[in-house]
Amino acid sequence: MSASKSSLAALTLGAIGVVYGDIGTSVLYALKEVFGSGHVPFTEENIYGILSIFFWTLTVIVSLKYVVLVLRADNHGEGGLVAMLALASQSVKDKPQLRRVLLLLGIFGTCLFYGDGVITPAISVLSAVEGLEVISPGFKRFVIPLTLVILFCLFAVQKRGTAGIGKFFGPITVVWFVTIAVLGVSHIIDQPRILWAISPHYALGFMWNNPGTTFIILGAVVLCVTGGEALYADMGHFGKKPIRLAWFSIVMPALTLNYFGQGALLLDYPDAVKNPFYLMAPDWALLPLVGLATMATVIASQALISGAFSVTKQVIQLGYLPRLRIDHTSVKDTGQIYMPFVNWGLFVAIVLAVVMFKSSSNLAAAYGIAVCTDMLITTILTFYVIRYNWKYPLWLCIGATGFFFVVDFAFWTSNLLKFFEGGWFPLAIGGAIFTLMVTWKDGRRLLNEKLRADSLDLSSFLEAVFVSPPARVEGTAVFLTADKGSVPNALLHNLKHNKVLHANNLFVTVKSHEVPWIGLDKRLQIESLGHDCWQVIINYGFKNDPDVPKALEQMRGRGCTLDAMTTSYFLSRDTVVPTLGQGMAPWREKLFAQMHHNASGAADFLNLPNNSVVELGSKIEI
Repeated sequence: MSASKSSLAALTLGAIGVVYGDIGTSVLYALKEVFGSGHVPFTEENIYGILSIFFWTLTVIVSLKYVVLVLRADNHGEGGLVAMLALASQSVKDKPQLRRVLLLLGIFGTCLFYGDGVITPAISVLSAVEGLEVISPGFKRFVIPLTLVILFCLFAVQKRGTAGIGKFFGPITVVWFVTIAVLGVSHIIDQPRILWAISPHYALGFMWNNPGTTFIILGAVVLCVTGGEALYADMGHFGKKPIRLAWFSIVMPALTLNYFGQGALLLDYPDAVKNPFYLMAPDWALLPLVGLATMATVIASQALISGAFSVTKQVIQLGYLPRLRIDHTSVKDTGQIYMPFVNWGLFVAIVLAVVMFKSSSNLAAAYGIAVCTDMLITTILTFYVIRYNWKYPLWLCIGATGFFFVVDFAFWTSNLLKFFEGGWFPLAIGGAIFTLMVTWKDGRRLLNEKLRADSLDLSSFLEAVFVSPPARVEGTAVFLTADKGSVPNALLHNLKHNKVLHANNLFVTVKSHEVPWIGLDKRLQIESLGHDCWQVIINYGFKNDPDVPKALEQMRGRGCTLDAMTTSYFLSRDTVVPTLGQGMAPWREKLFAQMHHNASGAADFLNLPNNSVVELGSKIEI
């Protein structure tokens, strides 16, 4: 029992550091953007109304939707939009048209994660460094350069992994939440009546009296819940109980106290609206607070960068992106990975965002639309999970998700008003990545259909070969092929040019499934083809780490033993020649061909030994 309590405490501490870093730094800019928009007259009644809307937004979207409902929709203990997508698509697998729509919807939501991944580090770090302007207006010219330096250092250390610094995330973030709570309490003491804003009648009264204004400011109000989707995304790392415990015991009370403290400050000093968070602090504490805020925003950014690596790996295994180089940064935790292409691609996009928008207020216009779209997609997918997977009655499913759909839709439509002010930026990023993913998926489908149509049946081919068999050489040949039962081009080239066949031959197909994990007991499917030849299927979930040599070690005792010194891996590499009118627009065909040409890292991704991989080429037209 003592060990269990210790584990729960450690997981809760870790959840505070990783899960809540993003939403925890929203206090830096959320309330400022609502009153800074110019749409809300600065009156005491409106302060009460806005604070009440903030509190009930946190309660409805985070506490009720994510903590109570969405966290229940785990996919073998895993969460996140990819896990939800897999769960929803499996729930409607007997409805192919609906399944395709849900897949496209879920993949688009996943693509928007990258848009969010660009805006979050940019606005978080920039808003923290802008605290220097409160200390002295002369520091304003250093804000953007210092922000870029901090971001560069953050991305530069990614290749070293997060194991070394991860253990500090929880304690630093706890200090952050304690600090913002203390800042809030210090001003609530001066204006204790501000706590009456918890009553929902203030929020309802504001919305009733100002319906048009309410709709407009929802695009800024949603900033208080950005990062809330991380509760579900990181469920697999920490579990439901630690995430729920951290939210209700520390995170939500600290956020509420700070927002209400900012409101109390505005009652006394209306001029503080230009930056209520930093103006809550006494002068002597400003510089340490800027430093702590910067560390908190860096932690929030780190969690999102690590999430980008994880999500990219998952969509690669689902077949929506080509193989990319993946470096494992920890020998103990396989989830700690580094992807150079994703890392520096994010950094370039973030630098572009900082330079283009120049301030956190301008970035706030771009922030929210991607988050709201993801929240809306999550609600839609949740309906199909509870209806078709959990088999709940239709009226209950509509009641459970309909209310959240209305709330999410209101926030989403409000954020559309910010489209031309910057909302287009994350959508453009998400749209570009969505185009790449769908093009790759469709291109691989067309290519596989072409290969399958032109391929030879493996069993029949081997029967013909062994009528007059070629010379056999020592060792084992592993032929990797995408299509089970087809003759790999690499085998044909080997017979044509070398005129030999290895003593043992494995025809291996790697399959990724729409479940997070597949255990070792279901890893291999083996079929003997005779003459020391085997058809092998290796099964992985989208969160498993593909390792072909390690998986094939299970062949021991089944008639074939692999020796690393005498095993050769043959990985066919096709040269794609795009042709017009074959199922895709010409520009998409050319895009796919270019992606295929540039795709690298398949050997690294499958953990194949580089010194034994033979790449053979054959031209394929699509």
